[in-house]
Amino acid sequence: MKRSAREELSAYLFLGPFLILFALFIIIPVGAAIVLSFTYFNTVQRPSFIGLQNYVNLLTQDSEFMMYVLPNTIKFALLVGPGGYLLSFWLAWLLSQVSRKPRTVLALVLYSPSMTAGVAMTVIWLTLFSGDSAGYLNATLLKLGVIHQPIQWTQSPHYLMPIMVIVTLWNSMGVGFLAMLAGILNINKEMYEAGYIDGIRSRLQEVWYITIPSMKPQMLFGAVMAVVGTFQAGEIGVQLSGTNPTPQYSGQLLINHIADYGFIRYDMGYASAVSVVLLLIIYGFSKLAWRLFGEKD
Repeated sequence: MKRSAREELSAYLFLGPFLILFALFIIIPVGAAIVLSFTYFNTVQRPSFIGLQNYVNLLTQDSEFMMYVLPNTIKFALLVGPGGYLLSFWLAWLLSQVSRKPRTVLALVLYSPSMTAGVAMTVIWLTLFSGDSAGYLNATLLKLGVIHQPIQWTQSPHYLMPIMVIVTLWNSMGVGFLAMLAGILNINKEMYEAGYIDGIRSRLQEVWYITIPSMKPQMLFGAVMAVVGTFQAGEIGVQLSGTNPTPQYSGQLLINHIADYGFIRYDMGYASAVSVVLLLIIYGFSKLAWRLFGEKD
């Protein structure tokens, strides 16, 4: 019993730093947000309990949420989530077909935008979609005669959402992409040989019947990271347009709505309620990913 207790104690000592950080930065903030969502809290006075009033107001009185934020978030999630996920898997599969040295270089090139997203936003995208005639896209279209005056790309309600989708997809090759690449490279090559003996006749069948079933843990991890990354990418609209709310709420997502009420209007109770709704949405999509790629046993 003493030996068992010592082994368990050593295990908890190794887990201790992670558990402490997980509690400080995940459990306590989430718990605080849930508690504050049932209060009115303006960051100056003490929180006052108001029950479910914040959630009732969110669903019945917040016209911005129902008319713009929720539809924009659903549209953005459906375009960027599955799109970025499929793009990550496709690029990982393509890289697995080339030799090691060029694969390493190409993987670094594809992964680097996710590490330098802030710099790339300022240097590349804002310059590309600049609203004056010096912007790369405007200058090219003016030179070709496609347009006759510069377009305010990031200030236009018609163009902001498509630009947000393009930028997010470009930044989506993160750790999920690397996990998929590692999963594909670690599949036993003998399985492919056995598959062709059993009747597989095309690369598509090879991917569907061998590659994907053999890397379900990596597919699950990539799906969860795609879900989380999609719903955390709302700041892109604010960074592109320079305003919160975005022009005519055309790029306003749940993250922006939380920041609007929490840090501009200082209604932390209401912002906490919106953040709890966002947490539930992410949890629901994560459970869906688990049903698709989780191990049955």
